[in-house]
Amino acid sequence: MRILVTGGAGFIGSNIVDALVDEGHEVVVVDNLSSGKRENLNPAVKFYEMDVCDPALEEVFREGKFDYVNHHAAQIDVRHSVADPVDDARTNILGLLNILENCRKYGVGGVIFASSGGVVYGEPSRLPATEKFPKGPQSPYGVSKLASEFYLAYYAQVMNLPCIALRYANVYGPRQDPHGEAGVVAIFGLKMLKGETPVIYGDGEQVRDYVYVGDVVRANLLALKHLQEGGISCGTGGCAINDFAYNIGTGEGTSVNRLFELLKEITGFAGEPEYGPERKGELRKIYLDAGKAKAELGWEPQVELREGLRRTVEYLAGKQG
Repeated sequence: MRILVTGGAGFIGSNIVDALVDEGHEVVVVDNLSSGKRENLNPAVKFYEMDVCDPALEEVFREGKFDYVNHHAAQIDVRHSVADPVDDARTNILGLLNILENCRKYGVGGVIFASSGGVVYGEPSRLPATEKFPKGPQSPYGVSKLASEFYLAYYAQVMNLPCIALRYANVYGPRQDPHGEAGVVAIFGLKMLKGETPVIYGDGEQVRDYVYVGDVVRANLLALKHLQEGGISCGTGGCAINDFAYNIGTGEGTSVNRLFELLKEITGFAGEPEYGPERKGELRKIYLDAGKAKAELGWEPQVELREGLRRTVEYLAGKQG
């Protein structure tokens, strides 16, 4: 099949591209390289250095004749969204609409969308969160992801464009950027390998659900298979966002302090963390129930946290060497 992957030079997107190429698909990547890297690009793909908001994206669709689109291009930094919500919306909402309009025009068979289970639910009253939990994003980034799901529901119901939204927990693993603002595992891991002191913002008891990138890749492959098999159906009242959304997480919460201790053991770091002030827009505690993904997609996480951290540190150490 011919598949367009937006954000295919980024951390998660490039890992998905590699798996799609390995399965024999013809893959085209669109990425503006604002956070993605050329070195992540699979040599077998056709690459367009382009922003997803660019009107020239239509030409890519016209030439590409894509069967499916996997949309991972996004502004992913919660703190940046708080500082500049307009820029966040430009990429995450207007960029998505540019993709969806071209999917409609050029007969794309379906869309897989990278959503965020870490932000759309806000602070749930109980955990783990299921797809049906009330939504209460507490950052512009979370609002943009939730709004995107409603746009997907509209296109699914009115434009007959099948969609799947994968609500990721905190994804980590090889190719995660240790120099950005997002990606605590890579940031801590690299600092420890270099003998530098990581900074924990707040008291470190914030809890997150850490899911390994290889497991996330597998979720995308299973979502593609599900779309091919026509497994998405809207309810009697129309296409609600929870009908096509799947939590992709481990169901287990890990505090930042615990994450630090695990990485300390793996890297051999001898120091202690520095503590800084809490950051606006960040949640206190979230982890996800992925039972629906197991029941309908046949997906469940396979890589345990300590092993995933070991693989990530090994990757970071290799990049340093």
